[in-house]
Amino acid sequence: MSEESKLTKAAWTIGSATLLSRILGFIRDMVIAGFFGAGYASDIFFVAFKIPNILRSLFAEGSLSVAFIPVFTQYITTDGKKKAFNLAQAALIILSVLLIFITILGIAASPFIVKIMAPGFISYPDKIAHCINLTRIMFPYIFLIGLVGLCMGILNTLGHFAAPALAPVFLNLGMITSVFISKTININPVYCLAYGVIAGGILQLILQIPFIIKYKIPIIKKPNLSHPGIKKIGKLMLPSIFGSAVYQINIIIGTMFASLLPEGSISYLYYADRLVQFPLGIFAIAAATALLPSLSRQAVLKDYEGLKKSFAYTLKLILFITLPASVGLIVLKEPIVSLLFERGVFDSEAVKLTAYALLSYSIGLWAFSCVKITVSTFYSISDTKTPVKIAAISIGSNIVLSFILMKFLSHSGLALAASLSSMINLTLLIIFLRKKIGRLGGKTIVKSGIKSLICSLIMGIVLWFFLFFIQKKSVITFMLIYKVGLLITAGVIIYIAVSCILNRNAVKNFGSVIKKRG
Repeated sequence: MSEESKLTKAAWTIGSATLLSRILGFIRDMVIAGFFGAGYASDIFFVAFKIPNILRSLFAEGSLSVAFIPVFTQYITTDGKKKAFNLAQAALIILSVLLIFITILGIAASPFIVKIMAPGFISYPDKIAHCINLTRIMFPYIFLIGLVGLCMGILNTLGHFAAPALAPVFLNLGMITSVFISKTININPVYCLAYGVIAGGILQLILQIPFIIKYKIPIIKKPNLSHPGIKKIGKLMLPSIFGSAVYQINIIIGTMFASLLPEGSISYLYYADRLVQFPLGIFAIAAATALLPSLSRQAVLKDYEGLKKSFAYTLKLILFITLPASVGLIVLKEPIVSLLFERGVFDSEAVKLTAYALLSYSIGLWAFSCVKITVSTFYSISDTKTPVKIAAISIGSNIVLSFILMKFLSHSGLALAASLSSMINLTLLIIFLRKKIGRLGGKTIVKSGIKSLICSLIMGIVLWFFLFFIQKKSVITFMLIYKVGLLITAGVIIYIAVSCILNRNAVKNFGSVIKKRG
């Protein structure tokens, strides 16, 4: 099977599992929005939840995977499974000890961390006290998801993608269940939601264990903690902590600034980010997760032409999918937000303010997605330093842009700053990757991207006219579902039809992906 076929099949597996997870994630957010709205309770929960969540992105699913997979792949390819599995065992033991230490430290330092994360809460003692308590409850999540992240790296390298990709489903189930349980027991609902996060983390880890055992990764056997591969992983991991999670760091920066804005701003940004995460997770993150093992194999075999071909193929596919998704979210921002979240205490004003944030995030969706692919390419060739240097520039630009734009656009200015800084990040990554491995097929990528953009804009204009004629607000949820579903379906049909005329190669590539899904 060719690398493109392997990549396509893996991406489909991850994408399908991620789709299920994202759907449940929307149900989770709909429940939270209906129960807590966008205000005091939701703001403190989202700040507290972001702290272990950013560590998950930085440490577990980010730096750990991108550092572990290339080294693990190299040992499997050159030294055989026995040495590679011994490395996996040693990594599991060392990571467990390290995560216990981080968890204890995080719980103790929660007051200090919350004050940094949400400086706007300091003036409200009750608000910051609850946020600290919630942070302490949820901090053990990093221990659970850290081990899940390593299991994901092991299983993905061995060609198993389903269990790791399905893991977030159980987090969503844990959180949804906890909200409904809170109605039947005498406990603060937002605290019950925090306990649901821990329950979801436990379920995610339990899901991975049978597959780790199935592949005969040694667990009981005495580990070789001095395995030479551990040192290699450590060297790759330290710088990649920041390079692989620029998007999440920029979201955190947005949260910090949003805590200084009117109440509800943190929640508006959270709900808008969740909507952007839908196409980002299903397509970009799925593709990047599937791409890293393939690129790592090509790098070990020094097949750099194949590596560049895989990179270009994936980037064109991502642009073909995410550009219309960006335009669609921009045009249909208010109907989509209203459909998903407008119920209970989440009112029409919250819909409008969340839609503004969604507009700003959607502008950068294509860049967020392409960054994921480009960073994975750097890590496949064991270059973690370059993404870190570029990440520092991106984060710095986000801070400056956030400070300026929030004065004029409030919370949506923070979302726009994240989008613009991601474009800066992508531009620099492409420039330095080209210097590192030579020509990337940039002309064909840009040409394909421009065609996809033109087709997306045509789709967007037609959708805007459709929306104009049916924009009367629907009181009945069923009617709103019908209208939004009709508009999305029309958008897909229009985009594919126009692409068949203006961008045939991309349609052909996408068609081949569909055929290879099995």
